[in-house]
Amino acid sequence: MDRMIYTAMTGAKQTMEQQATVSNNLANVNTTAFRSELATFRAVPILGKAQPTRAFVTDSTPGADFTPGNFQQTGRALDVAVQGTGWIAVRANDGSEAYTRDGNLQVQANGLLTTHNGTTVLSDPGPGAPPAPITIPPNTVVTVAPDGTVSATTSQGGNIPPIVTVAGKIRLVDPPASNMMRRDDGLFQTRDGQAAAPSARVQVASGNLESSNVNLTHQMVQMIELSRQYELNTKMITTASDNEKSASQLLTLS
Repeated sequence: MDRMIYTAMTGAKQTMEQQATVSNNLANVNTTAFRSELATFRAVPILGKAQPTRAFVTDSTPGADFTPGNFQQTGRALDVAVQGTGWIAVRANDGSEAYTRDGNLQVQANGLLTTHNGTTVLSDPGPGAPPAPITIPPNTVVTVAPDGTVSATTSQGGNIPPIVTVAGKIRLVDPPASNMMRRDDGLFQTRDGQAAAPSARVQVASGNLESSNVNLTHQMVQMIELSRQYELNTKMITTASDNEKSASQLLTLS
């Protein structure tokens, strides 16, 4: 009986873990450029001196769904959406280079160009030079070109032409999706830990934001299926317990 109980117990526990993954996806259905997290069950045979007679189950997250989301037009110059594949390079809180597709950019009080949550956007200064933050001059109008070039325009009034200054070029990369993994902070990094090379093929669309690629209907259906699986496993535990009680009563009577 204990074999049935432990097998069902692992199924129930891992089902709860997968429910947490689905819940996280549902919570980020409106998060800009969010990538849906994939989850799957994996059988783990119990090995011993004899032949394997049972298998436990474990929940695993093999990766993320990299299907692009839809574009939402905002008309804001600092809202940029990555077209097709590609990523915006940022500097994570731990100092490492990480990647995001969240193009809701902001200019901080010190002039730094960051994402909406304060992560510093990195520039692509050219071959041989390390990536650096992009600083926007004060009292300027900022625009972002399709290749990621950030320009700051200063108006001089009257008929005097405005002064246009190139503040930097956003570091845009396009590593293979198979080499990308999600970090604990929600950003992405390469699996080998190496910085991705900049790519001239990556383009951005100013005045747009990419929506989350979470399929709300699919996630809700999956949540219902997981709830039913959890109920099935708990019923198996109850059945195993009832069978053990019945067996004990029979032994007592005999």
